[in-house]
Amino acid sequence: MVVVVVVVDAAVVAVAAVVEGDILMPAARHQTLIDASPELVMSVITDFAAYPQFLPEMKNSKIIREDNDEWDVRFAVRVVRDFSYTLRLKKRGPLLLDWKLVEGTFKVNDGSWVLTAVDDGAKTDAVYSIDLQLGMFVPGNILRTLVERSLPDTVSRFKAEAERRARD
Repeated sequence: MVVVVVVVDAAVVAVAAVVEGDILMPAARHQTLIDASPELVMSVITDFAAYPQFLPEMKNSKIIREDNDEWDVRFAVRVVRDFSYTLRLKKRGPLLLDWKLVEGTFKVNDGSWVLTAVDDGAKTDAVYSIDLQLGMFVPGNILRTLVERSLPDTVSRFKAEAERRARD
């Protein structure tokens, strides 16, 4: 196995692992400071129905099952091409949400949001981590787009939405 680490900028790290010629990329981590409380940030993260309103690549999101702090959500996105998948998302306390793939285009789509209160809870340090393994061959340029642009853009859009809601 060969592991390649790509630092896109100080807040984004992308990792690709090549195993016997198959690319299992990307795994990525993005950290950002959000000018909103952790509670508000978490409310944006768990407002799945609103995703198409502030994530332009999100064509549709539908809650299939909801049980306390656990959801199965079906997503349809367009990142160079159309992808659809269902995630099981679980809130593990007020500052952590993680997910696992239930079904869809990917072999693996696991990740998390970890929030930390900053400035006595006035701001949030948010860390978004994701591990993707695609269920089909995808050209390198699409993978690069996903890691270098789409994932950081997604985190930036969550930040902008949380800060917009904090001002309202």
